[in-house]
Amino acid sequence: MNMNTSEYQVTGMTCGHCEMSVREEVSQVTGVQDIQVSAQTGKLVVSSAGDLDDDKILAAVEEAGYSAERI
Repeated sequence: MNMNTSEYQVTGMTCGHCEMSVREEVSQVTGVQDIQVSAQTGKLVVSSAGDLDDDKILAAVEEAGYSAERI
């Protein structure tokens, strides 16, 4: 199976709890299969089997209390 990967830069994460909040919200987006998030680098990498809706990922990050942009 082919995986699609999208990478985002998240602003405002400072700790493990921040990572957990982002992971929790993004995991609720339909189609998301794997999430890698690092407060240290501010990177969020989301993998899915199909196409991901950037707007939904960005909205989920916002819901967690942070801002992000696709990179």
